[in-house]
Amino acid sequence: MSEVMTEPESGPGTVADAGTGSADAGPGAVDAPAAAAPLGVEREPTGLPAVDALLERLAEADHLTADGHLAVYEDVHRGLRAELTTLDAHPASAPRPHDPRS
Repeated sequence: MSEVMTEPESGPGTVADAGTGSADAGPGAVDAPAAAAPLGVEREPTGLPAVDALLERLAEADHLTADGHLAVYEDVHRGLRAELTTLDAHPASAPRPHDPRS
């Protein structure tokens, strides 16, 4: 076993430096969140106006930084669950007239 292990290169622009920010950032420096960027996801209408309105609300996340997405996603998720619940609810049936043949 005569394999020689070498240390990977490190420095600005190398894999070891990836994601650490600028080369002149001192120890303990915190990277700022990335700027907002639209994802460009197309939304197709579902035919249900309430659901379509909730899905359009997702477009608001395109203008927020990543840390603001959670509030929008949770709100839309809550609304979609409520819509599913109303779709699953059975309408109350009208009372049946008394049938004496029972």
